Amino acid sequence: MINVFIGYDSKEKVAFSVLAYSILRNSTKPVTITPVYLPNIKDDFVRERNNLSSTEFSFSRFMVPHLMNYKGWAVFMDCDQLMLGDIADLWRMRDDKYAVQLCKHDYEPEEDKKFLGQVQTKYEKKNWSSFMLMNCKKCNELTPDYVNSATGLQLHQFKWLESDELIGDLPLEWNWLVDEPGYNTKSKVNNIHFTKGGPWFKEYANCSYSETWNQYHEECSWIER
Repeated sequence: MINVFIGYDSKEKVAFSVLAYSILRNSTKPVTITPVYLPNIKDDFVRERNNLSSTEFSFSRFMVPHLMNYKGWAVFMDCDQLMLGDIADLWRMRDDKYAVQLCKHDYEPEEDKKFLGQVQTKYEKKNWSSFMLMNCKKCNELTPDYVNSATGLQLHQFKWLESDELIGDLPLEWNWLVDEPGYNTKSKVNNIHFTKGGPWFKEYANCSYSETWNQYHEECSWIER
């Protein structure tokens, strides 16, 4: 079973639903999909949101190993993504020598603001944590106490690991950053990430890959009239 956790934000409900559908539609293996939904983890995750948290799951994503009882593997994804490849192919890339495997982006956002006027925070390892293949037994430093108290940079820059050598590299096509510097539109990508803002926001209705997202949205929203 492929375990997938998706960050849930109340302002992006439709993004979560379309992403979940796209994973199921393209997977050749059984998948479980769990939203990282704050009301469901309120007993363990008690961290207050600050002005630099652009989504409700900015920090709760690091609760995934705890939710897995520090056993097995899990995928974490931001909700503003769209899976076009077979997640079973990603699952086959698991390598037990790593604590986490991800796309090691090397870029700096051009804007100071992103969707809904949120601050576009700039820091080393930006967007590394937005798509993670996590070896939960090797992420045991991510206790609820640590996740609730660590700084944002400690979490998102993986300071909880003994060494960056525990971070494995995935092809960038598994977390393709839409309309960011160095990420031109290409036909062969496995997972699209609308990190600036997706087509569900009016301001980004015509962003790259919007037609693809709209197609998936139409498929999973169909009702007989």
